[in-house]
This record gives sequence, structure tokens and C-alpha cells, in this order.
Amino acid sequence: MSSPNHLLARRAGIDTYQQPVVYMRSDCAVCRAEGFQSQAQVEVIANGRHLFAILHQVNSDWLRGDEIALSEAAWTLMGAAEGEELVVRHPPLLDSLAHLRNKVHGGRLDYAALRALMEDVSRGRLPDIHLASFVTICAGRGLDLDETVALTRAMVDVGERIDWGASPVMDKHCIGGLPGNRTTLLVVPIIAACGLMMPKTSSRAITSAAGSADVMETLAPVDLDLAAMRRVVEREGGCVVWGSAMRVSPADDVLIRVERPLGIDSEGLMVASILSKKAAMGSQRVLIDIPVGALAKVRSDAAAGQLSRSLVAVGAALGLQVQTVFTDGSQPVGCGVGPALEAMDVMAVLERTADAPSDLRDRALLLAGLLLELAGKAAPGSGHALARAALDDGRALARFIAICEAQGGLRVPPKAAHTHCVTAPAAGVVSGIDTRLVARMAKLAGAPRDPAAGASMHVRLQDRVDRGQPLFTLHAESLGELQYALSFVRSQLPVVRIEAGP
Repeated sequence: MSSPNHLLARRAGIDTYQQPVVYMRSDCAVCRAEGFQSQAQVEVIANGRHLFAILHQVNSDWLRGDEIALSEAAWTLMGAAEGEELVVRHPPLLDSLAHLRNKVHGGRLDYAALRALMEDVSRGRLPDIHLASFVTICAGRGLDLDETVALTRAMVDVGERIDWGASPVMDKHCIGGLPGNRTTLLVVPIIAACGLMMPKTSSRAITSAAGSADVMETLAPVDLDLAAMRRVVEREGGCVVWGSAMRVSPADDVLIRVERPLGIDSEGLMVASILSKKAAMGSQRVLIDIPVGALAKVRSDAAAGQLSRSLVAVGAALGLQVQTVFTDGSQPVGCGVGPALEAMDVMAVLERTADAPSDLRDRALLLAGLLLELAGKAAPGSGHALARAALDDGRALARFIAICEAQGGLRVPPKAAHTHCVTAPAAGVVSGIDTRLVARMAKLAGAPRDPAAGASMHVRLQDRVDRGQPLFTLHAESLGELQYALSFVRSQLPVVRIEAGP
């Protein structure tokens, strides 16, 4: 039997995504003594390890009165062992909540306030309800330039920061919202093949069909720690790894987890999120791709201009040289939408196969060329030719293979067990492709959870099609998911719009 205020650890086997949750019987001695209620935040302690988690109370016999069950997220973070004795108590009062209330009531947040908030966010001390209120108030009332700079600095300062001892250190980022736009896996080896350093951390998908880390993981391991990542970059000049595997701007990872399900795109939080990761990674010169389109995240040139000015100004305040480029956000990039399908596009471009998607190649060369010019490796206007030469003579492919091997070994992307081709109902001209519906149907087919799942696009805007010609193919690991995605496609406005030709 455990001691008073102590309970025995048990693995619940319940997936609560990234939110740590613990389960206790409502009639257990600790709940009665501490006055715990469901949805309360509790602090769990064992041998110097601390975890802040949300409490759910249990009234059935699957849990004993002397046990505390931990969700998968809580179990991983706590590093507990079955039957280990854990202390459970009320968490300490957080001074940072006063700063949050000040912002809610119309006040401004300085660096000290934001540093205190980000410290608590990065350590998991703030429950999701407070995180959601912070995200919402930053979107509603907004953050001015000084607040955005202070927030970015605070997010950097509460995590690890890398110094490469070299210059220039290059980086790129895409604002996102465009299916298949997997240029990172092409730009990194091109830049590295040209003798520059480009340590690239990427994210996994949260609401999209694939993130760069998901795509790269079908080709090589991405879950590297800081030491392993440094070895890869020092050996090969670049990497493509999962950023959350390292404590680089850790508060950002927590905020993203809460921000994305809310469907809120706050300019201040977006700028701080992007640039805090770049600064923490030791990047010095950063190119940011802003796709602009009616269904993209950024829908007009005016909005893109405002975002660009914020990125450049905040970057300068942190010592980063930031350049932006506006690109076409009106349709998917490449053919594949989903981790393995996008990886196949990347390899086709690197291997210069006849069926390689030219739009993905062209976009990657545009970005790589601008980066080479930003680095001073190429004169203005000549970066594109230098990037094209590195791709066409095979140096980029060789460097990509070397990076994959250094990260743990080159893999062959998987293929889905089931496919279904959707064809044109009539002849005509492709007048529109709904990028949001493309991403949605790929996700319903199983992406990115199933790496081989997703969609392959067979047409582009202004293509002429005949009746019965393939428009796109769905890929799924199970017939059920394939049928679910197809039912979605049939219930929506056309994913691909076709107008009758002359």
C-alpha cells in the first residue's frame, strides 16, 4: 500500500495526443485529502521528475484506490515505471497568469512578462484552457511589433540555442497551406552541394496531409537529438530533421498544439513561431516562401506584404537577415499529396526522371537560387543557374543520399494497398482545383497517419481533359478509408472544376 499523498503508477494505455492526463479514483484518499476535482491541474512528482497534468476522475473498478493511471503522453513525459510511487499535489500558483489576465484586459506584454509566460508554457505548467486563452487573445487583440519581437526573444531564450561557429548559416521556411509544396527536401541538398550550411528543422503535419518531417521520414530517420543533428550537418552541410525532437523553441511546439485545432492564424504568433525556431537553430540568413492564393493561408498580395514587413522587421531585431518571396498558391505543387507520395515526387526531381513534376522542380530552383544569392554565393540574378547546375549534374542527388545515410539510412517510401482513380465527368478545361478539398480527401484516405496514403493529382490548371480522363487517384491502406474518402469527394463541390471548352 502506498503512503499518504502517494499513489502507485499505472500505464493507462490511453492516447490523449500531446496533452498529459492522469486518472484517479474520485474516492481515493489523495482526492479526498487534496479536494481534487475533475479537470483540475495536478503536479506529479517522482525522484526529482515533475509533471503537470489534467486530472480525470474514475468511478469504476478498473483503477484501484491506491493507483494513479497515466495517459500515453503523461507516461512518456514522466518516465515512470509500473508500480512506482508518485507524489500527487496541487501545482504552485503561477505569477505568469497575472500577465495573461493583463493582456485579456487590454494591457501590453513586455519581455519580462512574455519570458515568464513562455517559461511556464515550455515546462508544461499552463493547462490547455489558459493556453487557448493566450492564443485567442493574441489573435483577437493582436500583438504589436514590440510585443512580437519580445515574444520571439522569449521563445528563443527558454530553449536550446545552437552556435555553428560558421557563417553564413542558411534556412528557409514556407508559410504553408499548399498541398504537395515539398521544396525543403530539394533546396537543402542543392544548397549543401554548393558548399553552404543549411541545418533544417521541419514540422510534422497537424492539420495538413503531410509535413516536411513526415515526408522525410519515409526516406530517412528524422527523430535526431541535437548532438546527432550537429554531426550530420558538420559532415554533410545540411539535414532535414523533426524540430520537436530537440528543445529548440519548445514553447512554440506547445502553442502550435493548441493553436492549430482552434483554426486561428495570428500574424504575431506566426511570425514569432517561425523566427524563434530560426534564431534558436543558429540560422543567419532566412528565405521565407509566402504562397498567395484564394484558398491559401495568405489570400492577397496586400496581406502578403503586411506579413513580409513583419517578418523582415522582427528578423532584423533578432539579428536575422530575412528575405521573402511571394509564390503562386492557386493549386497543389507536384503530383503527390501525402508523405510517401510527396517523397516520390522529391526523388523523381532529384533523379531527373522524365515524369518528375516540373512545377515542384521550378519552385525548388527558384528558392534555392534566391538562397544562393542571399548567401553571396551567386551574383544577383545568377543563383537560379547555379542551383540548376547542382541539380542537373547529380550533385544534389548525391548530397541528399549522403544526408539520408548520415541521418540513419536511406529508405524506400511505401506504397498503398488500395487505390481508386477519379475521372473527368465531361470534356473541358480545368478551371479550378480546390486545394483545401485536396488536402481534406488525402487526410480522410489516411494521410499522414498512414505514410503511403493520400492523393495523386493528374491535372493542373488550364489543362484540357477528355471525358473519362484521370483527374486524381486516392491511395489508402484500408478499403474502409478509401471508401470514406471517396464518399467525401462525392458529397462535395468538385475538387477539380472543369468548364466546357470551345
